[in-house]
Amino acid sequence: MCRVFAGQNPERYQQVNRSVRIGGHSTSIHLETAFWRLLDEIAESQGLTTPKFLSKLHDEALEINGELPNFASMLRTTCVLYLEGRRPTRKELEMMASEAA
Repeated sequence: MCRVFAGQNPERYQQVNRSVRIGGHSTSIHLETAFWRLLDEIAESQGLTTPKFLSKLHDEALEINGELPNFASMLRTTCVLYLEGRRPTRKELEMMASEAA
């Protein structure tokens, strides 16, 4: 069983640094390739670019929680939630689309 995990392509867990603009500030985020691929997929599923999705996620998390001590960890757990099948409802997607217009 561990061979499935141990034998994965090393490119999946290679650290990748992306620069994005969040809250008007340029910042670098270090994540493994597999997480970046999932974040790209999540953003696309919501009709957003990945930088726009990250910025929106960051802003909403600050609004809800008041602080965000480790954004990279939040992004990883966002990917886990996505893989567990947690997706925005149709109503949430419609609200997001109307906000963008």
